[in-house]
Amino acid sequence: MGLTHSFSRALLALAVLFSMQAAVGSSLPDFTDLASENAPAVVNIGTTLKESDKRADGAPPQLQIPDLPEDSPLNEFFRRFFGDNIEGPDLSPRSSLGSGLILSKDGYVISNYHVIKDADEIWVRLSDRREYRAKPIGHDERSDLAVLKIEATDLPIVKLGRSADLKVGEWVLAIGSPFGFDHSVTAGIVSAKGRALPNENYVPFIQTDVAINPGNSGGPLFNLDGEVVGVNSQIYSRTGGFMGLSFAIPVEVVMNVYHQIVAKGKVSRGWLGVLIQEVTRELAESFGMARPHGALVAKVLPDSPAAESGIQPGDVVVEFNGIEVDLSSDLPPLVGNTEVGKRVPLKLIREGDPKVVDIAVGELPQEEELKVASSDRGTADAIVDNRLKIAVKDLSRKQRKALEIEGDHGVVVEVVQPGPAKNAGIRKGDAILLIDNVKVKDSKHFTEMVAALPTGKPVPALIQRQGGPIFLAIKIAE
Repeated sequence: MGLTHSFSRALLALAVLFSMQAAVGSSLPDFTDLASENAPAVVNIGTTLKESDKRADGAPPQLQIPDLPEDSPLNEFFRRFFGDNIEGPDLSPRSSLGSGLILSKDGYVISNYHVIKDADEIWVRLSDRREYRAKPIGHDERSDLAVLKIEATDLPIVKLGRSADLKVGEWVLAIGSPFGFDHSVTAGIVSAKGRALPNENYVPFIQTDVAINPGNSGGPLFNLDGEVVGVNSQIYSRTGGFMGLSFAIPVEVVMNVYHQIVAKGKVSRGWLGVLIQEVTRELAESFGMARPHGALVAKVLPDSPAAESGIQPGDVVVEFNGIEVDLSSDLPPLVGNTEVGKRVPLKLIREGDPKVVDIAVGELPQEEELKVASSDRGTADAIVDNRLKIAVKDLSRKQRKALEIEGDHGVVVEVVQPGPAKNAGIRKGDAILLIDNVKVKDSKHFTEMVAALPTGKPVPALIQRQGGPIFLAIKIAE
């Protein structure tokens, strides 16, 4: 009886286990149909590089191959991927491997610009092994996208989706040619949306944990409906290989660039003419904001749309054309993807009060640099007798020119001692232009303003450094 009872319990446990496994298995997506249906519209891209970019050892130009003993097992690795002639000269063409996707039946293909940059020849290989020589139609360095054209008809094309509809945690799939292995399929989930990367102001990247490696660049990222939601562009890595952080360009950005290049051979972007920075907790408090959000205007460029609309340094942009601006990095892609000349409402906070201005979006100049640079010029050891523990003097004409300061206001910091100013991040050589949104006329006026500053409350100060402006929050302890 006991044995029968034990056997029954074991069978019950097995049944529960199998049902759990079945439930888990049924909850995971099946990518087989998605992969087979979309693979024909994904291409492998090879390029013949210019002579100056070729390496005698067959390796990519940026790769440093170490001196290895003859019996080292790593020699086999390098021979496998870069050819047998890793020590002697090799006169054969060198191919840069990447991926792309077909957007039109008559042969328009899109990929990453870095895949085809500096190429002498570009070749596109389809899943059925047909190869075509591609003609570059145009490219956009800011988004790292390029449009190619092959002479073919009735080609398979991808379906387009909306990256805006993606949800964090949603399954996505990539098809590409990592390390030249054609039509490799990898899957993962959306890790985050609207990611801003260094020096990439105009692309709100989709972050995923899909395995992306060299050769995947320019290939599509699909949702489970088989729709392209992005183009895989880059990875974050400390080793050069995949580490779980991949970034794709949203399909809306891709198609905007594609249509502009096909129509007029170049890409125009919207522009306000402001330099912006993040709103910290201290700055939010100093501006009378309930929480830190928005893009803080540090500088308004002359003769820009922002200047014509009356936008001022110290304004915090919290909404652009009806879309909320939570982080400062949200604003550039919103503006950049807006049609040049279009008038849009801009909601901002000025001295604690909400305000709406109407602004006509301008065209981003080709050489415009929207960045705030800083330089550390050291500190001094003199004793300073004021509440901020800094010494200042009037700005000379030469200093104004060097710091690109317009007008006749502001003072330059000569000495910084431990105290409220240093805690806020003020450095020797900084020019102080505004304190609590009031212009600093000269050193005498600065002394009067510092004496009147409140205690226990952050106060915004606009600083001009070599290369750009920045707001800092100064707080004098009670």
